[in-house]
Amino acid sequence: MELCDAEFLAANAAEASSTDAEDQKKDGEAMPRSGNQKKASAAQLRITKDINELNLPKTCNTEFPDADDLLNFKLVICPDEGFYKGGRFAFSFKVGPNYPHEPPKVKCETQVYHPNIDQQGNVCLNILREDWKPVLTINSIVYGLQYLFLEPNAEDPLNKEAAEVLTSNRRLFEQNVQKAIRGGYVGGVYFDRCLK
Repeated sequence: MELCDAEFLAANAAEASSTDAEDQKKDGEAMPRSGNQKKASAAQLRITKDINELNLPKTCNTEFPDADDLLNFKLVICPDEGFYKGGRFAFSFKVGPNYPHEPPKVKCETQVYHPNIDQQGNVCLNILREDWKPVLTINSIVYGLQYLFLEPNAEDPLNKEAAEVLTSNRRLFEQNVQKAIRGGYVGGVYFDRCLK
């Protein structure tokens, strides 16, 4: 279904482009060389659709370092409840040429004490791995990431130490999260301040 929509959009874009070229020819304007025009890929068409249909929660916003490049952008989450309340966490999204058949690559750029995010910024979210389906959107990922901050999952950890503390001593886990957000050492690892 999604591919058909992308093909429809691409066909309409090509038809509009050829109509514009015919109008230019009639007006006596020089025709642009077709070699200079790039056709939008299926990934570009789909990400454009996903971005246009984004329905971000109030705790999230997107940043596009290059307005012409929708395939690489940032998501910032500032939780307003839970263990991570008051923090500011940035994620990079890199959308590959096989999107939506493959999920985007998502990395947490903010070092965070979290059972589902490791020190290298890898994120353990099932829809970014085995549960990805082409019908899922960027919006699905945003809500999945936000949920990780509301309900960290000790059952499927990347940071096993944080998961063990969450399971065995929630109060200590909360103290460790707050120490990390304010900037400081937790278990011999230094965390930069990430308060919003």
